[in-house]
Amino acid sequence: MSQKTLTDGTHQGAVEAPPEASPKRWWILAVIAVAQLMVVLDATIVNIALPSAQADLGFSDGNRQWIVTAYALAFASLLLLGGRIADLFGRKTAFLIGVVGFAGVSALGGAANGFGMLVTARALQGAFGALLAPAALSLLNTTFTDAKERARAFSVYGAIAGAGGAVGLLLGGVLTDAFDWRWTLYVNVLIAVVAFVGGWILLTNHRDDRSARLDVPGTVLVAAGLFSLVYGFSNAETHDWGSPLTWGFLIAGGLLLAAFAWWQTRAEHPLLPLRILLDRNRAASFLAVLISAGGMFGVFLFLTYYLQLNLGFSPTKTGVAFLPMVGALMVAAQLGTTVLVPRIGPKAVVPLGFAIAAVGMAWLAGIDLGSTYSGAVLPQLIVTGAGLGLVMPAAMQLATGGVAAEDAGVASATVNAMQQVGGSIGTALLNTLAASAATNYLVGKNPADKLARAQATIESYTTAFWWSAGLFAVGAVIAFLLYRRGVPEQHEDAAPVVHM
Repeated sequence: MSQKTLTDGTHQGAVEAPPEASPKRWWILAVIAVAQLMVVLDATIVNIALPSAQADLGFSDGNRQWIVTAYALAFASLLLLGGRIADLFGRKTAFLIGVVGFAGVSALGGAANGFGMLVTARALQGAFGALLAPAALSLLNTTFTDAKERARAFSVYGAIAGAGGAVGLLLGGVLTDAFDWRWTLYVNVLIAVVAFVGGWILLTNHRDDRSARLDVPGTVLVAAGLFSLVYGFSNAETHDWGSPLTWGFLIAGGLLLAAFAWWQTRAEHPLLPLRILLDRNRAASFLAVLISAGGMFGVFLFLTYYLQLNLGFSPTKTGVAFLPMVGALMVAAQLGTTVLVPRIGPKAVVPLGFAIAAVGMAWLAGIDLGSTYSGAVLPQLIVTGAGLGLVMPAAMQLATGGVAAEDAGVASATVNAMQQVGGSIGTALLNTLAASAATNYLVGKNPADKLARAQATIESYTTAFWWSAGLFAVGAVIAFLLYRRGVPEQHEDAAPVVHM
């Protein structure tokens, strides 16, 4: 092919040829998938082990939520910084440091002798995850330059991102039952060894423009803004929506993020170049990831409670119960990214996925005290998983596709930030709504009545499921309105195209 021919997506003038089609890239995908699985697992793997950890270390119910929240806070707050570091100082370097650091602080958490040590380790896990996750995703984006192969790679990555939370519940249950709660953290060391060795052998380091500098004011503004936003929603669980600790941090978070957006228009080397957000498909994809993560926690969190407390499932059996959802998600992920989106585009596929997930969650809201897993949970999980499988991998692929190489890390970080912030906000919002539903149901009833209390618990679950269905329905509308018609272009080395 001539150097000047652009129809195949190559860069004019043959400045830099695309990477050779080597079998090595599929091994790189395997390494990235292992690292991503480790990061995603830790959003849920500790959840099932929390009661055992609490009994062992003796911390209070009020402190229990911070074992989960500390991870999400650090992760969401530092993701954009981690993505920019990967762009500026090398993606292989950032990947390997992230893997080693994540393993080290996981071992620290597994050896924790008190609440303070455990919550510190969880926060440090989030910090190293914020370095590792965007490096992994940007490596994937720059390794696969053929449109069809990239779609296949992203279907695998997206399936892991979507199903990793459910796999975390399963693995957390198995490790807690078979060994000890501490192994939900120690297991990361074993996974990290595989990811580090593979990354050291297979990956090549790439640094972008060496004249670029880190945007320190932007880093401080976005980290403080995301921290305040997630912290404010987290406080809604333990305080009240009218508490200054809730609305005060939410307002502060909004103002800080607005200041960050303003500063990015003036910074010489912006942390988040606004050109990344101006493409309609990419903006729609960021919102799709945010909404799907927020609604998905309604499935993982409250269904875990229902299966263990109402149906009497063990931690291991609870994790196994989520596997049909994982299977449906993976099948739909392959179908969506390799067949449907390349043929008919995201404007039909992503809203359809949201709509299917909304139907599944609304159907799940029909559970009652006499429901069974096979009749009232299993079919609904499969439907919901299939819907999310059409949404998440496609959205992640479109969110990072078409960006310039120097922006790959920060675009990847933005995707991960949307997922973490969405999950954190969804958890806080649904917990608050569920608790209010249970309280309202018991008004005028005898709180000592076991049947009334059991029914109040069911009311809390079904309320969370209905709100999750509503989030997915809103996602369907937003995705339909924002995504452009047609199949998106995938010119691998092209500069980002701005669509207003």
